Amino acid sequence: MTAVPTRSSLPAGFRWSAATSAFQIEGVRGAEGSGRSIWDDYLEAPGAIKDGSTADPACDSYRHPEADVSLAAGLGLDRYRFSIPWARVQPDGRGAANTAALDHYSRFVDLLLEAGVDPFPTLYHWEMPSAVEAEGGWLRRDTVDRFADYAAIVVDRLGDRIAQWYTLNEPAMTTLQGYAVGALAPGKQLLFDALPTVHHQLLAHARAAEAIRSHGSAQVGLVNNHTWVLPLNDTAEDRRAAALYDMIHNRVFSEPLLAGRYPDLAAWGLPAMPVQDGDLEAIRASIDFYGINFYNPTTVTAADASSPIPFDIVPTPGVAVTGFGPEWPIMPEALRDLLIDLHTRHPHLPPVIIGENGASFPEPDRAARVEDADRIGYLAGHIAAVGEAIAAGVPVEEFTVWSLLDNWEWADGYTQRFGLVHVDFETGERTPKASYDWYRDLIASARSAAARQEETR
Repeated sequence: MTAVPTRSSLPAGFRWSAATSAFQIEGVRGAEGSGRSIWDDYLEAPGAIKDGSTADPACDSYRHPEADVSLAAGLGLDRYRFSIPWARVQPDGRGAANTAALDHYSRFVDLLLEAGVDPFPTLYHWEMPSAVEAEGGWLRRDTVDRFADYAAIVVDRLGDRIAQWYTLNEPAMTTLQGYAVGALAPGKQLLFDALPTVHHQLLAHARAAEAIRSHGSAQVGLVNNHTWVLPLNDTAEDRRAAALYDMIHNRVFSEPLLAGRYPDLAAWGLPAMPVQDGDLEAIRASIDFYGINFYNPTTVTAADASSPIPFDIVPTPGVAVTGFGPEWPIMPEALRDLLIDLHTRHPHLPPVIIGENGASFPEPDRAARVEDADRIGYLAGHIAAVGEAIAAGVPVEEFTVWSLLDNWEWADGYTQRFGLVHVDFETGERTPKASYDWYRDLIASARSAAARQEETR
């Protein structure tokens, strides 16, 4: 069995979580008054999804929430991260709520609480209502107020039972892959003209945080995708390319939240963000914790002078890869280095949550027990890296595995499996993998060690 981090590297009270997102597991895309989202539109474009699949039925979780709650409880999770889709709750992105949807998520929250697992919802996991995108989406400042209205609707119904909220999931991927290069919904290819979506997402988060806090003392944050950026060669050109990519993937999102400012975009020849008076103050005051999704490092090299983008993303030399191949290299120490660097840049860093970490590997389609030692090794390595970062002073308080279940993996359809639980997408049968048992035992062992530590005080 793969080694796990020493208990002394993880503080007493460290929390354990697992995550899913609605569009990837729920199925029944148009059920009970739901509206269309940008992903309903995107997957219908010819060739957009690798295997030509749709998100129906996925794991059919909307119809069978008890099955997922049972699996979450069986792990002994402290918290379960799930998402509430904007287009299901507010079909046109404005106006009255779809009460059937709110009833469903209210029941789901109650199921989790009855099972002893704290609900940890995400208000936006990439599912913008198509009607909002048609009016400009995250390129338009009006979307900020519309998202805040949606957040207020949800927290008004569920806030009496939920103590912690994520507003946005991975705004970096929305900007870079959704609006800049078109690899994800809404499929735009604006390159650096996508940058206004950064500010509008961060401001929408801040306004949503205000709405959530107005209903009580809940803790609020967002969770962003971060990567540790490496130059391919030790040259001035590659170091500059790496610095630029680090800025647009990491720092343009983290610095407004953690320092109340944007990096110097003008120094890179990029336009200023559409900031208005009071925006940065609101963003800076908007988080009680900082969420980080981490999967892999990114290696870059300087691009040819004729390229519209001055860097190329290339394979990371000398490391193993996940089921995505060279696109997703495995380097746990990159997570440690990223966390330490973030804390060095921001010594007053708020509590940090690892909001997603996991890996996909080739596995059978039909129901089967999967001995996924490669996933166990990946997770063990990254948890150990978190322990090393904590030992260096980084205030990490929680680790979240992506994903509880195999799911529909966006533009890759059903070709990638991340789950601790195998899902047969033809029958819906769920089979815990070896990694499920490993994670359950790790959580139990960590709790026992913490209890012993308390007894000796």
